[in-house]
Amino acid sequence: MAEFSLPKDFKFYEALTSLDGRFRSNVEDLSEYFSEKASNKGRVQVEIEYLVFLCEKVIKLQLSATEIKNLRKIYQDFSNEDTEAVIKIDLEINHDTKAVELFIGARLRRLKLEKLVPYVHFCLTSADTDNNAVSLSLKNFLQEVYLPQTKKLIAALGALAKRTKSDVILGKTHGQPAVPTTMGKELINFALRAYKRLKHMQDYQVEGKMSGAVGDFNAHLAAFPELDWPKLSAEFVTGLGLRPFLFNTQILPYDNYVYIFQQVKMLNYVLIALAQDVWRYISDDYFLLKLNEKEVGSSTMPQKVNPIDFENSEGNLTIANGLLETLARKLGVSRLQRDLSDSTTIRNIGTALGYLLIGVKSVLAGLSRIRPNMAKISQDLNRDWSILTEGVQTELRKEGVADPYSQVATLARGGHIDQEKWQQFLESLPIEKSKKTTLKKLTPETYTGLATKLTDRAIGEIMASRKK
Repeated sequence: MAEFSLPKDFKFYEALTSLDGRFRSNVEDLSEYFSEKASNKGRVQVEIEYLVFLCEKVIKLQLSATEIKNLRKIYQDFSNEDTEAVIKIDLEINHDTKAVELFIGARLRRLKLEKLVPYVHFCLTSADTDNNAVSLSLKNFLQEVYLPQTKKLIAALGALAKRTKSDVILGKTHGQPAVPTTMGKELINFALRAYKRLKHMQDYQVEGKMSGAVGDFNAHLAAFPELDWPKLSAEFVTGLGLRPFLFNTQILPYDNYVYIFQQVKMLNYVLIALAQDVWRYISDDYFLLKLNEKEVGSSTMPQKVNPIDFENSEGNLTIANGLLETLARKLGVSRLQRDLSDSTTIRNIGTALGYLLIGVKSVLAGLSRIRPNMAKISQDLNRDWSILTEGVQTELRKEGVADPYSQVATLARGGHIDQEKWQQFLESLPIEKSKKTTLKKLTPETYTGLATKLTDRAIGEIMASRKK
């Protein structure tokens, strides 16, 4: 029984997943990297480049510049019609990689290059073609889509942090009023955490392999025993733009994919935390949302303007992380020299990265719509001056006052202290008048420690790293 058959035509609103349905326009560019067409185009690219490499390095068959150009156009100009031609063969023989080999053979005959047909897929196993094709797709997606989008997000977050670095807000721990901080410092924390993860990926080289049926170059050595096949394999894989890995079974160990998935997943957790915090700031009126006149916030409550971008981000990044975790768990394991469960699993890499891309784009969209509500922030900040008790009891400790924590806690715990009551409390403290005067200068707006300087420092670290 064939693995698949051609589906009936469908509209986007008939799609089973939101990626090919409601959110198709947000992720359709990923088809260039992870669709069935992209998969076959990648296989054709690897096979053609290997054929050119064999002619030059192994069989010493001289190809003209025109012939090489025409060979490369087979994958450079790979069209929908070409995809359908491969699929037609695949439906007959039920083997996608062999279908690519037969497709290339037909193209070679059309180019009057029949002499090259025996060398298509020469000494290779399907995984040599497939693993390199997937690695190229993953590498290109990271470099051309994911890293630029993530850098754009970090830049937007950094710019917002810079604008709000002096905007003092009420910090909360356990959901309760704690001490003041600044909005900029809280936001730049997320930007710096995201950038740390980004640095682990931006220079990372995705691996490739070209070593035959069980990774031992058996057929290669049988055909050309005089050649240094590990060296040739490394040279070819490097030429593809991948990092060669020589110690394989039939398949490339997916540890390098797993590493990427884990880094992406950790960055997603940073963005999920950011989305949740901004959602809460919006809920508390610390951020206001820009109004879209045509947008409906509720079917029954016309006053509502909802933080849907941050909610969409949280939901889609959570789905992405679930899929990335599944991919990491499955791809790290393969029975003996190879089983086929990895083949069907890696077809879902694009699905995971599709949900990821929606999440990243949603955060970006959300950040562009928010602005601080300083009136509400100031109101909450000055509602209860007991948020300054940390500083007071620390000063009392410094002055040697016995059990200052209890003295302050008796006043502050469980109630709200306005500015007048706060000043009266400070007057009652058993310390010198000059110390009281110093403490009276503390206000919710000024008790922010190094928040502004830390924000500037974090922005500087990100900018310095980006310039390297």
